[in-house]
Amino acid sequence: MPVPCLPSESKPAAGDEAFAATRTAIREGRYTGHTSGLAADRVQGNLVILPQAWALDFLRYCQANRKPCPVLAVSEPGDPRLPTLGAGIDIRSDVPRYRVWRHGELVDEPTDIGGLWRDDLVSFVIGCSFSFEQALLDGGIPLRHVQQGRNVAMYRTSIATVPAGPFGGPLVVSMRPLKAAAAIQAVQITARLPEVHGAPVHLGDPALIGIADLSRPDYGDAVEVMADELPVFWACGVTPQAALARARPEFCITHAPGAMLITDLTNPQLAAR
Repeated sequence: MPVPCLPSESKPAAGDEAFAATRTAIREGRYTGHTSGLAADRVQGNLVILPQAWALDFLRYCQANRKPCPVLAVSEPGDPRLPTLGAGIDIRSDVPRYRVWRHGELVDEPTDIGGLWRDDLVSFVIGCSFSFEQALLDGGIPLRHVQQGRNVAMYRTSIATVPAGPFGGPLVVSMRPLKAAAAIQAVQITARLPEVHGAPVHLGDPALIGIADLSRPDYGDAVEVMADELPVFWACGVTPQAALARARPEFCITHAPGAMLITDLTNPQLAAR
């Protein structure tokens, strides 16, 4: 999908200008697609918003499953701001598309949740693989879904997460096909980024982790795996959505798969934390 653009009224650095245009287009509902490849130098995050009564158990779940659920920030109850991720962020409007769940059932996919906001809601932002993708690209590793303008392919696995309270369920992974040498390099690069899932959890035969057909992802878009490539699987921040479906809270909100919160943090800042 094309990167959204706005006319410039000032003269910031080119990267800052593109980021500001992207943030504005998302906030105004003019861009509602996936964010892979957008504002490439910025840290992106998965989103889970829960009533305060469910928040402690969910935090425990994230702490027990840090690989798929590395927490970047937690809001105060009822506060739509996330000042550690960006002074101007408003979680009610700054995600391209949301998912609204009631008792574990998906009921809506709005582009703004201001009308649904409550004083007891707590926002969790969880590290996203879209951030480490820029490190891979900077390392000369091609990513087919980025080249083709697609969302990354994501799959539910047979690997169980560690339960906490009502939360549990399967690990969800994202997959990128890579040649062997690139796969080795990708392991080395992403191992240095634990706050955005770190190193892969599996390379090679998808059947070993319960994936029957790579052409049929549970989320995102399929990409071809060539004969000289390995499918490489990373823990994915969509994992909490599977846990929420199992816990069935009376109300919660997540991002739509691939439609992330783009923060003010830069990827080098994340690597240094």
